[in-house]
Amino acid sequence: MLVKSRMSSPVITVTEGTPVMEALDLMKRERIRRTPVVNAKGKMVGIISDKDLLNAAPSDATTLSVWELNYLISKVRVKDVMTKKVLTVEENTPIEEAAYVMADNKIGGLPVVRGEEIVGLITETDLFKVFLEFMGARDNGVRVTVLVPNKPGVLAALTRVIASAGGSFISLGVFDGLDESNKLVTFKVRRMEETAVQEQIAPHIEQLVDIRTCCTAE
Repeated sequence: MLVKSRMSSPVITVTEGTPVMEALDLMKRERIRRTPVVNAKGKMVGIISDKDLLNAAPSDATTLSVWELNYLISKVRVKDVMTKKVLTVEENTPIEEAAYVMADNKIGGLPVVRGEEIVGLITETDLFKVFLEFMGARDNGVRVTVLVPNKPGVLAALTRVIASAGGSFISLGVFDGLDESNKLVTFKVRRMEETAVQEQIAPHIEQLVDIRTCCTAE
């Protein structure tokens, strides 16, 4: 899966000369938490988040009058509080690469570019939706987590026995195990009962960690 298939597009932007309160109102209205900042030529020069804008607002402890506050706030522009060094990804970047860029840099979103053109925005919310899809969270079935040997052919064996028993995979994910000798595998199948799944996979696993019938997310 590539970033372009799950990014938000078109992108809502603000200009570097936009007053901070106007930008904050825009974010509240559009229900977004960050947006790229562009100059008069439409080139991206920064990114702004709702936290940046809220931090630019006055503290409740200020002794300034409301008139003084309004005057000072009116002078603050997006360019004064935006992040100027912007990390980006290209639209054909694998989704997991965008995820680890965001995780490693502790940021909640990345502008998606095609050359110098902003074509989208990929955010933590988009990644959460991808995770829901990946794990089949919105589909009913038997959900199983098992510890398996970390060796070739194990996944093939699991999928083969489930298919032979008439089951159909909704999702399948492989995660780090207890050490390098094993892996955690979580999968969800339909058209099988829990007992039947257990019987079929028992010869191919080290440990049954969890099994349950679930669960449509509301």
